[in-house]
Amino acid sequence: MLTKSKPAAVIPVPVDLQSLVDSHEKPFVVIDNEYRIMAVNSAYERNYGVSREQAVGQPCYKISHNNDAPCHESGEDCPHVNLFEVGKRDSCLHVHHDADHRMCQVRVTAYPLYGSSGELFMGELIEEISAPEERRVNGRRMVGRTAPFLACMDQLKMVASAQAPVLLQGETGTGKELAANFIHNNSVRSNQPFMTVDCTTLTEPLFEAEVFGHARGAFTGSIGERIGMYEQANGGTLFLDEVGELPLSQQAKLLRVLESGQYRRVGGRGSRKADVRIVCATNRHLWDHVKAGQFREDLYYRIACLAVRLPPLRERLDDIGMLAPNLLEVISRTMSRNFELSTDAIEQLKQYDYPGNVRELRNILFIAATHSSGSGEIDGETVARVLQLNAQSRSQVPPPRTVEVATIAAAPAEDTASSLHDVEANHISQLLQQHNNNRRKVAEALDISERTLYRKLKRFGLS
Repeated sequence: MLTKSKPAAVIPVPVDLQSLVDSHEKPFVVIDNEYRIMAVNSAYERNYGVSREQAVGQPCYKISHNNDAPCHESGEDCPHVNLFEVGKRDSCLHVHHDADHRMCQVRVTAYPLYGSSGELFMGELIEEISAPEERRVNGRRMVGRTAPFLACMDQLKMVASAQAPVLLQGETGTGKELAANFIHNNSVRSNQPFMTVDCTTLTEPLFEAEVFGHARGAFTGSIGERIGMYEQANGGTLFLDEVGELPLSQQAKLLRVLESGQYRRVGGRGSRKADVRIVCATNRHLWDHVKAGQFREDLYYRIACLAVRLPPLRERLDDIGMLAPNLLEVISRTMSRNFELSTDAIEQLKQYDYPGNVRELRNILFIAATHSSGSGEIDGETVARVLQLNAQSRSQVPPPRTVEVATIAAAPAEDTASSLHDVEANHISQLLQQHNNNRRKVAEALDISERTLYRKLKRFGLS
């Protein structure tokens, strides 16, 4: 008769807690059910500028997030709550402060750990999505801590590690160029060129010459040969902004180079080859244009291998508390004066839906700065007035016109829709004079791309 064997007795193996957390190469922290930090490893100390003596015994939300209360109480995802309720592994996106007190987007994975007496602890592994310097392009940064923003950053990090083409989808002003730069800077091509083509500013024949180059004598006025942007981006990334604007004839040429990697200069005879990753962006519903016969279906599938949607600002209004001061820093530098937002000003900014997204927020802050008092503080009343004027200007946009700097400078700040346009046009005019019409320097001073500056110059009739 078979007898059922008794299970072997489980012999507890004593493990030093500190040696356990130090076995992780990435930042790792152990937290109890009262949010107290029990142990941190050396990677955590190094990345977040806090020693284990300073961290142990302190609330995790205070050390990692500079908060006075648990993160879930302010509406953020918190793995602590989920893990101690169900006792299972959990993962979420979060914001941590690094050793220089800058905010970094991270992915937090929480693991259940059990003590010798059966008590439950949380082991938290922290992986950076992006460091602050990785999000900065020409002084501009991708800033936010809301769930839609962090989820987008997580997607950008994942697609950056691939080599396939990427399609960035988002409304005007959501930061598609910043996202394209982020993908490039976090890819294996980061040390190679990053080239940008604005498909809205190039005519049909000019697009081919700019992107693929031309041979000497290819057309009237082409004295020498020209290296195209595709060739210049060899080994790196070519960003095609607003790819939905491409004419069908040029879409065919783009498809050919994506399929073969080969291209031909305008007027050239032999084929050339370059290793280039393509990142495209559009503010259109591109599939609708495919169904309407305005965009090639085969090209769509080529460029949309990896698609990332950039959330509009109205879906992440709680980011304005971080985003607006960051944008105002740049405005302060361009105007050589320090500006700050009052608490009620930030609350006023959260009441608007921003059809123009982050770009519109930046314009609103600029106008508010010009209307602020001598102290440099922008209060809620000023913001409310500017938002009202901005709404009026959207319903009645004046046609492009030449702006006389002297006339505007002498004019009072009227509560009219046109005054918003006048103030911005005046500022750009002054910067053009200050920098001897150097558009690159003016764009840097305004913290915008040269393409955006070009559009503003056309809208205001400035040359």
